Amino acid sequence: MSPIIRTLIFTVFVPGFWTVLMPYWLLPQGVRPDVRGTGAAGCLLMAVGITLYFACAFWGFAVRGKGTPLPLDPPKKLVVEGPYRIVRNPMYWGVGSVILGEAAVFHSVGLLDLVAAFATGVIFFVLFIEEPALKRKFGAEYEEYCLRVPRWLPRFKAPV
Repeated sequence: MSPIIRTLIFTVFVPGFWTVLMPYWLLPQGVRPDVRGTGAAGCLLMAVGITLYFACAFWGFAVRGKGTPLPLDPPKKLVVEGPYRIVRNPMYWGVGSVILGEAAVFHSVGLLDLVAAFATGVIFFVLFIEEPALKRKFGAEYEEYCLRVPRWLPRFKAPV
């Protein structure tokens, strides 16, 4: 099975859990989206988040890295191109942006809480599982990448 198909399956189950299933469970029955004002900004945030996720997961991991976002089936090559040039964890930014956009569209404090839970889980996962695994797998190449590119906050200018 190709990395693109495996990434699609992962996307349905993992980001789909956070961006579709959890909001479905958390939102009151019958709530309607509001696409005016903050809701319009939420729609834009969702579109940016979805685009960022797909650029990272499909173009970055599946096509360039020949793997998937699933830790059991990671990219064979360290992905440092595209969004990964400005921040080390853009895929998480993409998923978080979708949830934050949904919170704005539905005016939902519960979805804001979900963003906080997602971010907390991501921080612990990255620090204690993902980064140690990347250091073991890619060694000096990953260490050098970490020196060039920030973990959480994007750097849009080249370091001096």
